[in-house]
Amino acid sequence: MRMKLTISQTLKGLIAATVVAATVAIPTVSFAQAKEQYFGIPSYRVGAFAAGGTGFFGGIIDYLQYVNMKEGGVRGVKLAWAECETEYNAARGVECYQRLLKKGNQQMHIFEPLATPIAYGVLNRADDDKVVLPQYGYGRSDAADGRVFPWVFATMTSYWSQSSAIMNWISTKEGGTDKLKGKKVVHLYLDSAFGREPLPVLRKLAANWGFELIEVPVASPGIEQSAQWLRIRQANPDWVISWGFGAGMNSTTITNAARINFPREKMVGVWWAGSEEDVIPAGDAAKGFFAAANVPNGKNFPLVQDIEKVVYGAGKGNLADPKRIGNIYWNRGVTAGIFWVEAMRNGQVFANKRGQVLNGEEMRNGFEGMNLTPARLKELGIEGMLPSFKMTCSDHEGSGQIKMIQWDGTKWNSVTPDWVSSDRKMIRSMVEESAAKYAAEQKIVPRICPG
Repeated sequence: MRMKLTISQTLKGLIAATVVAATVAIPTVSFAQAKEQYFGIPSYRVGAFAAGGTGFFGGIIDYLQYVNMKEGGVRGVKLAWAECETEYNAARGVECYQRLLKKGNQQMHIFEPLATPIAYGVLNRADDDKVVLPQYGYGRSDAADGRVFPWVFATMTSYWSQSSAIMNWISTKEGGTDKLKGKKVVHLYLDSAFGREPLPVLRKLAANWGFELIEVPVASPGIEQSAQWLRIRQANPDWVISWGFGAGMNSTTITNAARINFPREKMVGVWWAGSEEDVIPAGDAAKGFFAAANVPNGKNFPLVQDIEKVVYGAGKGNLADPKRIGNIYWNRGVTAGIFWVEAMRNGQVFANKRGQVLNGEEMRNGFEGMNLTPARLKELGIEGMLPSFKMTCSDHEGSGQIKMIQWDGTKWNSVTPDWVSSDRKMIRSMVEESAAKYAAEQKIVPRICPG
């Protein structure tokens, strides 16, 4: 496997090549005189999950490019990056980690694979190398305890928080948690670390609220579901939670539901089932389908409009199809890029290194000092795109909130004007219990955080 490199100062031809040819190696461009903060980008642009990868990582790269073009970098430090194709494969992801770790005399300090299996695979390496794993909306949920996982985050909302928030929303649709007693809830999931991650929360809520949880795994890549939907039809559930990933799996889930006349209005997808690319292939069958979202879709945000003007107007956009600007996967990637750059800005201030390149600990401190207030969100041009939240040394999550959206046949619409909260107290208790168990198994001495 060859690594492809995308350096922020390259011309349009190099950028276009990264989109068109995911496995083509692109030569490194050297700018010895410029201060650069180097980022490794472990993307997946081919395979069953390419729709998510091209959108998400395209959004990250577009934001990094935007910061370089609009602001000249972060206080004069240009952003540079290299990209490596993982194909959403754990072994390839670990290989990409090693390939991306060093570029000349620079080291990456953030690794965002957007893949739970890869995140698990590099966990210990990241600790040793002082590399931040942001895990924005994926990965192991107990990483929210920064005392045990100093280099791993569950940025904004973990899978545990998401599943709790989904069930909170379902309970409101049913008229309260007491009305869920005796109901049947199916958890249809990709049989992987990603799909199994929410099970501890769902099992706990089933015991607490009295509903029957029916666990239905689907083998990867998730496009064969006949046996699963026969089982679902026989169970006759009240709700189906679809924990799928990839346009193939998610559209297959929806078309199978339509085939047995299961109402899409009684289905809720994880946020990896809630993009335009997930539902459009299912056609009319997708109408009414609900999904969780950590960002809304749309171009009605000043930042999104400015990226389109500045980056795409100059012919330097990363998306092969600019019509995807404002789609959920791309918006999510843009916000991931914001987290990286905000951490870098914070880290420069905390270390008194304004206009200088950061090391791993300084970048980590920048994440722990993340405080996206309403005023800061507005200043960034993303008011309404993210909830206000902050992270700390001990709290590596910060929010635990989601939006609920519904597909109307042509676009996603928010059905919750406010952000939907998880049971923060319950989730934090589970996080600390799981993290303490992990610490004991790995002989980790939790660090002491202030406050």
